[in-house]
Amino acid sequence: MNLGGYKNREAWVDLSEGKVEYRKLNEEDAKKYVGARGLGVKYLVDHEIYKVDPLSPENMLAVMTGPLTGTRINMSGRLCTVTRSPLTGTVTDSHMGGWTAARLKWAGFDNLIFTGKSENPVYLYVENGEAELKDASNLWGKGVRSTVKALQDLYGDKDTSIMTIGQGGENLVKFAGWMNEDDRASGRGGTGAVAGSKNLKAIVIKGAQRGNMPEPAMPDKYPAAVKSGLKAITEGVLTAPNKGGLSVYGTNVLMNIINESGALPSRNSQVTHYNEAEAVSGETVREEILVGEPTCHACPVACKKEVEVSDGKYKVKVESFEYESAWALGPNCGSHNKEAIAYMIDRCNEYGIDTIELGNAFSVAMEAYEKGLMKERLDWGDVDTMIAWIDKIVYRKGIGDILADGPGRAAAAFGDPNIAMVVKNQAIPAYDPRGIQGMGLAYATSNRGACHLRGYTVSAEIAGIPEPVDRNTVEGKGELLKIFQDLHAFSDSLDLCKFSAFSENADLYAEQYSAVVGIELTGDDIMKIGERVYNIERLFNNKAGFLRDEDNLPGRFLKEPATGNSDGEVCHLPEMLEEYYKIRGWKEGAVTSEKLKELSIEVNVGA
Repeated sequence: MNLGGYKNREAWVDLSEGKVEYRKLNEEDAKKYVGARGLGVKYLVDHEIYKVDPLSPENMLAVMTGPLTGTRINMSGRLCTVTRSPLTGTVTDSHMGGWTAARLKWAGFDNLIFTGKSENPVYLYVENGEAELKDASNLWGKGVRSTVKALQDLYGDKDTSIMTIGQGGENLVKFAGWMNEDDRASGRGGTGAVAGSKNLKAIVIKGAQRGNMPEPAMPDKYPAAVKSGLKAITEGVLTAPNKGGLSVYGTNVLMNIINESGALPSRNSQVTHYNEAEAVSGETVREEILVGEPTCHACPVACKKEVEVSDGKYKVKVESFEYESAWALGPNCGSHNKEAIAYMIDRCNEYGIDTIELGNAFSVAMEAYEKGLMKERLDWGDVDTMIAWIDKIVYRKGIGDILADGPGRAAAAFGDPNIAMVVKNQAIPAYDPRGIQGMGLAYATSNRGACHLRGYTVSAEIAGIPEPVDRNTVEGKGELLKIFQDLHAFSDSLDLCKFSAFSENADLYAEQYSAVVGIELTGDDIMKIGERVYNIERLFNNKAGFLRDEDNLPGRFLKEPATGNSDGEVCHLPEMLEEYYKIRGWKEGAVTSEKLKELSIEVNVGA
C-alpha cells in the first residue's frame, strides 16, 4: 500500500483457535473509510455481524487506529473499539484517549481484530509487529488497576500501554467498557462485555516513539499542517490553553452553562434545572479538589482534571472528574456531593463500567422506588446506597443483576419502560433535548443509541461554534445535525479527539489528512467520506432491524414541559425528523439503494 500514515499491518486474532494472522490493509477501503470508526464498521458489515448475538463468539471486536495516530498532528491520541453492542444491538464504536493508540501504531500495527472465544482467559501481547496470545487465568477476577500493575510488573512501564477490562466486563455487565493504564475509558456501548464474552482480559502494547512514528507522505506539507492545527487549537474559544475553557475546567466547564440554559436533565429528567449544580461544577472542583492535569498523546489542551478527596469516608484520588460522570452520578440522581461522585467514578474506573449508563440505571431505580414499582429502597441523593449497589451491579447480585442489563431493560423489568431515558436502549448523556432541540434529533438518529458525540449540535446551539444557532428553533436542525454527524464521522475515523472540532474545521482536517496520507482532499471531500461512514453504519443497523420506529425519544421529552430557563418547552422531534430524513435521502429511516450507489458503498460479504 502506498498511503502514508498507515503501518499497513493488522493482527486478526482467532481466539477460538488461539491463532494470529497478519494482514495488509485494503487500500481502496482505506481510501473510502479512512480507519478507526469508518474502517471498523466496514469490517463488521462485510462479515455480516448484524446477524450475530453480540455476546456470542461470532461477534467481532475491532481495536482500531487512524492514519494520523502516532504522528505529531495535534489531538491525534484516540483509540477506537468497534463491535455490535450487547446494550443496544446496534453497531457501536467507543473511543479512549491516553497513549495506547499511539503506542499501538509505534508497535507496528494499525488494528487488532478479535473473533471467536478463548477456552480460557487470555491477553494479547503486541511488540515490533508481532502479536502473541498469553494466559490470563491469574488476572481473571482482578480489577483494572491490579491487572495493570501485574502486567507492568511483568513487562515494565517504559513505552508500555495496557488496556484491560475489569470485573464488569468479565460478568457481562452490558455497559462495561475498556480502560487503559491512565484510567481513560472506552466506555459506552458494552465493548468490555464483548471482550468478557470472549475471555479476552487485556492487551499489552510495547511501542517506543523513537524511530517508529509513521512517515508522512508529503513531508514538505506536513510541518505546515501540524502548525495550522495547533494555531487553531491554541486560539480556540474552548480549546485555548489556560484561557478558561476545557484547559482550565475540563469538560465540566459545561455544568453551570447547561444548567443555566434549563437543559440539565435532573432527577431522571423530571426537571431540567438543578439548584445545587454549582457544587459539582468545573469551577468548584478546580477550587476545592483539583490536584493534577494529565494529558494525552499530542494534545496541548489537557482537559483531564485529576481530583483528590483527602479525608472522610469518600477518600479517593481519581484521574478525571468529567462533566458526563459528574452529571450522571450527581444531579441526574438528585445529588451534589462531589466527594461521593469522585468515589463512584473511581469505582467505575476500577470495575470498568460506564458512568453515564450507571448513573441512569440509578436514576431509573430511584424513580421506580418513588412510584412504588420496586421494593428495594433507593432515595434521590442517597449516595451511600448507590456506592453499595455498584458492587451488586458488577457482580450481578440481587437488584444489581437487573440494573446490570442497563436502565432500559431495568425499567421494563420494573413494569414501566417509560421511566428509562434511553434511545435504542442506550441512556442519554447530560443534555436535555427540551432545552437543546438539536440534541433531541441527535439522540433519536444516533447510530449507537442516545449519544451526544455522533453529532454535537451543542457546539452551535450553546457555544456558538462555528456560528450561533438558536437552541429553541426547530427549522434547520436536520441540516445542522447532518453536518455535525458527517464531520464527526470523519474525525472519528482519523481518530482525532472530538474537541478538535471546537477549533478546527473540515478544511483543516483535509490539510492534515492530505499531508500525512498523501491524497489531496478538500473539506467537501472529507464531508463526503463522513457521510459514507454514517450511511454504512445506518446500513448495518437497518440490516439488524432498526428503522424509523427506533428513531424516537422517551415520551417525557415529547410531552412533559421543561423547567428553568427552558420552562414550558418540549422536544419537537417529529418535525425535525422529517427534515432530517429528507436531507439524508433515507426512506422511513432506511438507507436507499440510490444513496448507497451515490456514496459508492459496496459490501464484500464474508471478507
